[in-house]
Amino acid sequence: MGIARNGADGVAFVLLVLASTPGLAAGTGVFVNGSELKPETLRALQQAYPVAIAAGRYWYDAQSGAWGLEGQPIAGQMLPGLALGGALKTDASKGSSGVFLNGRQLTVGEKTYLEMLCQTPVLPARYWVTAQGMGGYEGGPPSFNLAQCPGLARGNGNGGARSSSRTYCDANGNCTSTGVLGTITTGR
Repeated sequence: MGIARNGADGVAFVLLVLASTPGLAAGTGVFVNGSELKPETLRALQQAYPVAIAAGRYWYDAQSGAWGLEGQPIAGQMLPGLALGGALKTDASKGSSGVFLNGRQLTVGEKTYLEMLCQTPVLPARYWVTAQGMGGYEGGPPSFNLAQCPGLARGNGNGGARSSSRTYCDANGNCTSTGVLGTITTGR
């Protein structure tokens, strides 16, 4: 099956269709939120992000696009809204901070990073946040914008905040993810 690349919405749509297609063979060894990705879903994801995705157990926050290895803090930020794996678990990163973003309890290090970024204490509570940084208390209206935190490097050359996350990978598989939730560089 060929995949037409017509932007983030096209990739998300293809992944949604592939993830919901019954009867496809399993066996990729890549688990997201407790569910193994189908080979076709993994191929589509690797086309969107041209790197090999190592077998392993990952968590993915579909609302913010944040992801990481199970039991660990955020490792990067990618497109939000992808139909990858099961539901995000509260203990996906084994956090103990009392701060929950989109249902996942943050690690103490992630909480500290947000406090440095926003130059204000982050109170233990349950929050929601989008990939663009808008957020608030669970069930409530927007009450903060991480993209406007004073510690966030301004990314567009015009003094304005980044409006979304970006991941760039070179031919050797070295990737840099930059977004309102931080900048992370990984290598093979």
